[in-house]
Amino acid sequence: MRVTEALRRKGGSVVTISRDRSVRDLLALLARHRIGAVVVSDDGVGVDGIVSERDVVRRLHSDGEGVLDGPVDAIMTAAVHTCGPDATLDELMPVMTEHRVRHVPVVVDARLTGIVSIGDVVKHRIAEIQAERDQLTEYIAGGS
Repeated sequence: MRVTEALRRKGGSVVTISRDRSVRDLLALLARHRIGAVVVSDDGVGVDGIVSERDVVRRLHSDGEGVLDGPVDAIMTAAVHTCGPDATLDELMPVMTEHRVRHVPVVVDARLTGIVSIGDVVKHRIAEIQAERDQLTEYIAGGS
């Protein structure tokens, strides 16, 4: 399955936050939208970074609660792994595993068009396995 199809099924909306907003504001966005990461974008179009729940937790642990009133860019990851809409979910699996990322923004001509999460990839893989199981079951039942 291509990223384009996954985005068509789940929708292409992406929650963004500007780098100068506070980590506290970021947490409110994560909670309100029930998501695990937010793309950092000063203009709402490009990808300037990404910040996840994990980033917040790690910085809280190392720097204390003062980090909550600091800017998002203090904890964001600036080197973001992105993909294009023609990438396949199977191609994203090793990228996500190797780089230990759970969210990959989808970019076309330097414009943010969606985001693929590890949940999207797992959902696709489960559907593939279920289809294979159904085909094998049908084959076995038909062969009796």
